[in-house]
Amino acid sequence: MLTILGFAMIATFLVLIMMKKMSPIAALVLIPALFCVFVGKGAKLGDYVIAGVGSLAPTAAMLMFAIVYFGVMIDVGLFDPIVRGILKFCKADPLRIVVGTALLAAIVSLDGDGSTTFMITVSAMYPLYKRLKMSLVVMTGVAAMANGVMNTLPWGGPTARAATALKLDASDIFVPMIPALAVGLLFVFVLSYVLGRRERKRLGVLTLDQALEPQEAETVLVGAGAGTDTKATGGNGGASLPEEPQDEGFQGLDPDRATLRPKLYWFNALLTVTLLTAMIMEWLPIPVLFLLGAAAALTVNFPHIPDQKARLAAHADNVLNVSGMVFAAAVFTGVLQGTGMVDHMAKWMVDVIPSGMGPHMALVTGLLSLPLTYFMSNDGFYFGVLPVLAEAGAAHGVTPLEMARASLVGQPLHMSSPLVPAVYVLVGMAKVEFGDHTRFVVKWAALTCLVILGAGLLFGII
Repeated sequence: MLTILGFAMIATFLVLIMMKKMSPIAALVLIPALFCVFVGKGAKLGDYVIAGVGSLAPTAAMLMFAIVYFGVMIDVGLFDPIVRGILKFCKADPLRIVVGTALLAAIVSLDGDGSTTFMITVSAMYPLYKRLKMSLVVMTGVAAMANGVMNTLPWGGPTARAATALKLDASDIFVPMIPALAVGLLFVFVLSYVLGRRERKRLGVLTLDQALEPQEAETVLVGAGAGTDTKATGGNGGASLPEEPQDEGFQGLDPDRATLRPKLYWFNALLTVTLLTAMIMEWLPIPVLFLLGAAAALTVNFPHIPDQKARLAAHADNVLNVSGMVFAAAVFTGVLQGTGMVDHMAKWMVDVIPSGMGPHMALVTGLLSLPLTYFMSNDGFYFGVLPVLAEAGAAHGVTPLEMARASLVGQPLHMSSPLVPAVYVLVGMAKVEFGDHTRFVVKWAALTCLVILGAGLLFGII
């Protein structure tokens, strides 16, 4: 019964948000609360929610201060050279813009954190998509898939979890998987090219002069100066944004904004490199690092308290939206874990595997990683399901290393799971409905996963 209710709860959530019958925050809270009552454990709902909030609180704190930190870095001009380089490559060609989105997301994903990747990518590319009236779900989909492939880096999380769960060395898992993951990333670039051609066919190719003509549609500058009260006109809500001057050029970041700190560029660059190095080396917990980094960035770049308050206010919408979504997701994960639904779902998935598939458990694990990492957290899959699958595989001579590598296959799809906090950063900053993003990305992300799995089998890695 718990298995059926678990799948029913997830299906109800996905259907309601994809049909836009409920907002993601409301659905994440009300649907699990209702199903908790159906299970007969409504009296324990409070305990489940508190447990869920406790487990996700560090993530929420990390996201809050990461948004502030990278928001300040965008404000002061740290990423302006990257943006200018991408814009120079993209010009006004939709095809180049989509490919540039995948390239930028893949490069920034080297830091191992999806939230920072999405913040930087959306900040750079959003104005281009809006100016050319391109599909924003293409931007979110491509960024999520590129990040999903790169999320398998040893410091990204899944590889470390698989290594810990099966008592293996992370490098032994990851290094042999590089060829298959490279094929997956190449497929994302090819897919970006195809989607870009579709956008080019729909919109045409503008010259730079045509792109600079006055636009009636909303135009957006990211990282605007303080003290602007003009609101965006797209009807999507969000932070206050300044209108773009007509003579400013085709760019995403205002080169004359009041928040620029060119004299502090190398300080900010060194601070960011130090922060990312500390994350990779695990000198301190990531929430603590971003808290310290945000405090240092605000203090040095904006020594006057009114300016600091203005910067915090400028990024308050993103902070509130994302942290609110994370705590709402805590209700969902808390009920799944507390009622035992997730354990029964995992056991059912393992039990339905035919005994004849034993020698092919690596392939089975790769296929199962798609739905399981989408419907549950990485912790739940790698610490709860993978050891059971690995034990079943060992009985048929399948090594734990093969099982661990196969378990990484589903990450491109996992990064768009409603249980991944970073995806709310992505859709929130891009002003895209989560349901629209889900409808677009699931099929392409699943195909990317299958390409990685096929490459792993072809190369004899899995």
